[in-house]
Amino acid sequence: QVQVVESGGGLVQSGGSLRLSCAASARTFGVYDMGWFRQAPGMEREFVAAISWSGGTLDYADSVKGRFTISRDNTKNTVYLQMSSLKPEDTAIYYCYADRSKSRYWGQGTQVTVSS
Repeated sequence: QVQVVESGGGLVQSGGSLRLSCAASARTFGVYDMGWFRQAPGMEREFVAAISWSGGTLDYADSVKGRFTISRDNTKNTVYLQMSSLKPEDTAIYYCYADRSKSRYWGQGTQVTVSS
């Protein structure tokens, strides 16, 4: 079983920045594809960003392209989501996941609130 734990959420003003971190317990973290989803109140969970196990392939939702950057440090078993130019519509619970062999492991989420 892989444990996934997010951190770094909080309250930020519109236009501000925040960096989320996601730590995974897997001993072979370097072979897991990782990513982020988010869920706003009353809305379905939506894809935000993903990064391949090597870091060579990145993918972003159109709504965050140019503002968010996903990266990983396999020596620290950690994935990051750098969020800039935040908007009130970015307010949501952000969930990290780890993928391997058709299994997906989710974290508990971290709240991000952007005030206008």
